[in-house]
This record gives sequence, C-alpha cells and structure tokens, in this order.
Amino acid sequence: MNIEESIKQQIEENPIILYMKGTPNEPYCGFSAKAADLLKSTGVGFAYVNVIESPAIFQNLPAVSGWPTYPQLFVNGEIIGGSDIVEEMLENGELLPLLQEAASRRDASNGQG
Repeated sequence: MNIEESIKQQIEENPIILYMKGTPNEPYCGFSAKAADLLKSTGVGFAYVNVIESPAIFQNLPAVSGWPTYPQLFVNGEIIGGSDIVEEMLENGELLPLLQEAASRRDASNGQG
C-alpha cells in the first residue's frame, strides 16, 4: 500500500480525524492547538495524526485533500478545512451537529454493522 492509499484508508476508517502538527495535548503550532482545542471543546471524540512524526503523510496529504496547510480536519471522509474554518463552524453552530452525526455513524457501524 502506498502512502496516498494509507492516508485514504485513515480518512475512511476514522469518521473524525485531524491531521495536525503535534498532538492534541502537545501541539507544535498555534493553528493545530486552536483546532484541537475547538474539537475538544465539543466533547466529541476524534482521531488525530501528528504529521511531524509522519513526514510521508506531511508531504503527501495536501495532494490527497487538495488543502495546502495544516491542520486539516476530515469528517465523514470530507475535508472540512483548517483551524479558522473549524472555529467559524463552531461559532455558527454547524460543527457540533456534524461531529455528533459522524460519531453516531461510527458508533452504529461498530454495533449494528
């Protein structure tokens, strides 16, 4: 499996996944910190990938997503965007229902096939 296939598999297997610099508890940049904090504030669980520790993902994700910068949030396999878009969606009430729906899909597929 090549790196682009690996990235696509991660996105497919995780209904909510944040590609970020660092980890939610130890972010390496302000934008990644902001995105992770906003997601944590919703109370909905999410997966993450530290792109600094995965140079191949860091280099290849923009080609897969069409998004040039980090962090990158994907929900239900779709690119949502970076920290400013996440913040805007949280403020206007769009983010939480989207995350809750994705989490409920994940939970349903784990229990009901």
